[in-house]
Amino acid sequence: MPGLFFSHNNMTDLNAKDDCKPGEGKIQKKKQKAFGTDLKNYLKCMVPHLESGIKSSSYRNAMLSAEEVMQWSQSLEKLLASQSGQGIFREFLRSEFSEENIEFWLACEDYKKTKSDRLQGKAERIYEEFVRADAIKQINIDYHTREATAKRAQDPTHSSFDEAQKTVFILMERDSYPRFLKSKAYLNLLNQLQINNSK
Repeated sequence: MPGLFFSHNNMTDLNAKDDCKPGEGKIQKKKQKAFGTDLKNYLKCMVPHLESGIKSSSYRNAMLSAEEVMQWSQSLEKLLASQSGQGIFREFLRSEFSEENIEFWLACEDYKKTKSDRLQGKAERIYEEFVRADAIKQINIDYHTREATAKRAQDPTHSSFDEAQKTVFILMERDSYPRFLKSKAYLNLLNQLQINNSK
């Protein structure tokens, strides 16, 4: 987990003694408040799924119907079209240590909706996080696709990651998705919803 990085000045300001000159007290308090806000925002970023994790699975399941969950077995597209489906599939991929695939796919979906003036920044982040050869969440794509995607990311358009996204989608469709449909996570959920419906 990355460490907390704050400027030396902020830390000095927080540790400053109360012997500041008259009128500096208010400035000091404002700086401390800003530091607290920065820390709070940093922690929110570090734990983006905290709120969703707090909700119980029974609450989440109450929002689902057996019909919707059965539709997930028709195609990976149907599974990924559902917010709940994305979440449950992501949990499954996490258990297989391959959640970078769905994270990349979702990042690409978000990227396609990005305003043109923000493409450069998002393209760089996606490339650094998923595509670069030594990326933290490196996706499993061949050398040719990686190189072509790197070139496209330098002069980004809305379709810069399409080839890599398609490759990752096919990988999930052929590999993880069939295992997901046979998994206890999926079958137990479906069974539970069918029992609830029959009551």
